[in-house]
Amino acid sequence: MAEVSGGQAFPPAERRLRLGIVGGGQGSFIGKVHARGARLSNRWDVVAGALSSRPQVAQESGRAWLLAEDRIYTDYRVMAEREAGRPDGIDAVAITTPNNSHHAIACAFMENGIDVISDKPLTTTLADALDLVRRQRETGLIFGVTYAYAASAMVRQARQMIREGALGTLRQVHVEYFQEWALTPPSDAGAGAQWRLDPAIVGPTFTTGDIGTHCHHLSAFVCGRPVTAVRAEFHTLGPPKALEDTAFMHVRYEGDVPGTIMVSQVAPGTHCGLRIRVFGDKASLEWNQEEPEALHLRRFGEPARLLTRGEGAGIGASAARFVHMPRGHPEALSDAWGNLYEEFAIAVEARRLGRALPAGLLEYPTVMDGALGVKFIEAALASSRSGGQWTDCRLPI
Repeated sequence: MAEVSGGQAFPPAERRLRLGIVGGGQGSFIGKVHARGARLSNRWDVVAGALSSRPQVAQESGRAWLLAEDRIYTDYRVMAEREAGRPDGIDAVAITTPNNSHHAIACAFMENGIDVISDKPLTTTLADALDLVRRQRETGLIFGVTYAYAASAMVRQARQMIREGALGTLRQVHVEYFQEWALTPPSDAGAGAQWRLDPAIVGPTFTTGDIGTHCHHLSAFVCGRPVTAVRAEFHTLGPPKALEDTAFMHVRYEGDVPGTIMVSQVAPGTHCGLRIRVFGDKASLEWNQEEPEALHLRRFGEPARLLTRGEGAGIGASAARFVHMPRGHPEALSDAWGNLYEEFAIAVEARRLGRALPAGLLEYPTVMDGALGVKFIEAALASSRSGGQWTDCRLPI
């Protein structure tokens, strides 16, 4: 890649890295997204997998993915041990399974010296999340978490603009994410949806853990400051289910900046309506993931400006690294997944080669971001159960 104007470009790859995937077989949605994102980055080959906990499905899925027969596994523990012992073993594993299995799978691969990329939420309990943070610190392994919206070019643009003071002093932050799919009664939902409603699998929340954590991470990432406290109110407004499908939250960011997070998966007419608005004392920014090419800049007393993804014309280095097509040729969430996997690859390759990277070059979500998301889930749940008391979102480390 050529030098990015105003900033450091990503280093070229030494080789394509080898990726293994756990989960993602027949009937899975997110596993295929991981694989496509990895391939789109042009820095990974998917070479091994334990694609299902059901042996026949794992084998059939592995063949459908064109994996070599001896790299189609029916047990992730066997996969971790055998891949660690191969001279051409995987460089990293992507965990694309339901929430309650993330911790055990991550531990199995970390114990074998393999870098980890995990779906979110990181775990179903804070204790497990903190255990993964500890293991990562002790081993020095790369541990990425797939909050993919943060790898959209115009999200990086917003983050850089806020960091450089384009809005002035931050005053308030508002995030919302609305979907409609949980209006379908749980008994009529497909297998891929039913597990998301099972507390034994997803943990103590439904919508807050699923899409609320995206809001939590995106807002903290864009603003460059963590959420410190939450005051939450949970509701079940769609068909009866064991967990909440809607949550309204007041939050505080570092520096006592107030904000709101609103999430619902029973909002008719909505699909993936994730929107963030950040207000300073001089200007505001707004980004909507259903229109990911655009970033709205509105300065006090001035006409609004529409910034669009592309080369030049005010695009900062953080966004320019993720510009792959000229303006007018849309890029979207699939490209963000490719961007995220590019950063993961650069981090994994640098660790394995003992290569130092420039500070700030990579901004991918880490295991610490994943643990903060689990803490946010538990704090929001505790707040709702207490009648909406302010509850600390900071990690005890």
